[in-house]
Amino acid sequence: MKRASPHARAGASEQLLLAFEAPPTVTFDTPQVMPGSERRVSVAQRVIEYRLQRVRRRTIGFQVSERGLTVRAPRWISVREIEAAIVESQRWIFKKQIEWRARSEQRRLTAIRFADGGHVQYLGHRMQLRLGAVIPHADEDTNEIRLAVAAEASEAEVCRALQTWLQQQAHRVISARLERFSGRADARFAGWRLSSARTQWGSCSLDGRIRLSWRLVHFAAPVIDYVIAHELAHLRELNHSPRFWREVARLLPGFEAARDQIKGVEVGAISF
Repeated sequence: MKRASPHARAGASEQLLLAFEAPPTVTFDTPQVMPGSERRVSVAQRVIEYRLQRVRRRTIGFQVSERGLTVRAPRWISVREIEAAIVESQRWIFKKQIEWRARSEQRRLTAIRFADGGHVQYLGHRMQLRLGAVIPHADEDTNEIRLAVAAEASEAEVCRALQTWLQQQAHRVISARLERFSGRADARFAGWRLSSARTQWGSCSLDGRIRLSWRLVHFAAPVIDYVIAHELAHLRELNHSPRFWREVARLLPGFEAARDQIKGVEVGAISF
């Protein structure tokens, strides 16, 4: 068996191809499985469920998507060989399954219905939208965000009101979190501003100015602190060397859990 290069389609699925040489005479030592059959194999005290599809090709293809694991294999490769290939590729499969579960949960939590009764993530909590407030505010006792728009407001109006309020809260929250780092930050820190960029959570310029995404307001305080510490560490190290990570640890001991929580989360996918 020869491993081919991994191939991935962003936002659709993750794929891995394993190449086999076709035998001169095709024989089967186990019954052939019909396309689309659901099967399972035990791997390292865990069970991998997969959908087997018999196709005309020279490789075994693994595809992880919202439907789970799909294995596409030539008709002449036995189930025993297929499942041996699954075992060999278990680390890749488990990794992609974990990533897809995280993406699915992220989409579930961040899907917003811009109407009374809709939900949005705010400071790590799932909050319900309520319309008709005199002054927009968050009620932590009821887990509600109350917006100053009419109950019959359109989705566009609710969206604008919610985004404006969230950006205001992001400025307030991030300012307060930055203040906690004031005694530890490098002297070259020259100020900060909110960013609407959809490609990065934060950035640090050569002149010591920091930009932080307003969309961080969706996360709990430890994650916001990690992104702040990450950018402040760049004031000393404009790289991701061991010295950089030592500086992050100096600014925020135990940052790893928060880093893992936001790692791989796309900025544009977490909010509108």
